[in-house]
Amino acid sequence: MRTPAFWYEAPGTLASVLAPVAGLYALGAGLKRRLNQPQRATVPVICVGNLVAGGAGKTPVALALASLLEGHEVAFLTRGYGGSEAGPLRVEAYRHRADEVGDEALLLARAATTWVSGDRVAGAKAASEAGAEIIIMDDGFQNPSLIKDFSVIVADGATGFGNGRLVPAGPLREPVAEGFARADALVIIGEDKTSIAANLHPDFPVVGARLAPTPEAEFVSGKRVVAIAGIGRPQKFFTTLQEMGCTLAAHHAFADHHRYTVPEIMNICVEAAALDAIVVTTEKDWVRLPAHTKSMVQTVPVTLEWRDEDQMRALMAGVVTPLPSGEGLG
Repeated sequence: MRTPAFWYEAPGTLASVLAPVAGLYALGAGLKRRLNQPQRATVPVICVGNLVAGGAGKTPVALALASLLEGHEVAFLTRGYGGSEAGPLRVEAYRHRADEVGDEALLLARAATTWVSGDRVAGAKAASEAGAEIIIMDDGFQNPSLIKDFSVIVADGATGFGNGRLVPAGPLREPVAEGFARADALVIIGEDKTSIAANLHPDFPVVGARLAPTPEAEFVSGKRVVAIAGIGRPQKFFTTLQEMGCTLAAHHAFADHHRYTVPEIMNICVEAAALDAIVVTTEKDWVRLPAHTKSMVQTVPVTLEWRDEDQMRALMAGVVTPLPSGEGLG
């Protein structure tokens, strides 16, 4: 679905009308957590989640955490949103498709062993039996079935928690206070324009980060582009392109996880040719393009950069056993 604009505006009539439905949503989620009997994996589980529906940058954070754990056998675990496979299934990045395992799983599988499983407990069991020493869950913070040893909430500094209402009256999956009561750290991506950190207990760990284009993305700098994005907040991608010096000849925003069709991409390519521009998109979008249109669209990869990498290393050291050689966390 496309993120409703009113979720990130001051609460108005529509949010108030939907408030009773949001109350039922909260009641159902609360009952699910209370009635569930969570199970513990045989290896540490690090969960990267958020409090809002839609993208906040969880996958880049999960990838960045895995990089900090170099030297350990890390496996990613995701439910494979948008894919048809229930799992547990080990993802092969260059064999599986986004409609089978979801777009995030394909990006994660390029970096480390990745398992798709709607049943998180079964997925964790499969990963540990296959040799994983640490499991990083991409999403699943609200899923109560698997015990997390370290939970990170990811927030977009530009939008924060929106109007502060629960779905569907706002973007929240659960009340902010309840979420932070179960979390161990907060990662804020970008400038904290909504004062997220200021409203937390002063001792709660907050780690700053930003998404930056990789050196491979520099080819697009200064060029005329037609941009397409079907992510949680497409405007973030469009702004990144402008910050890279691109001329945004046109842009097209789609719903998060949108499945592109051949006619859509062909029409956009025709538009780009008429505008003397190239078509660009995110890595997450590119894996959802029809196979024979991918060569017509360029990706602009980004990576997460920590403001204080040592701070995050120190936070994770409490749940991850240091390597005997002194490599990795210590």
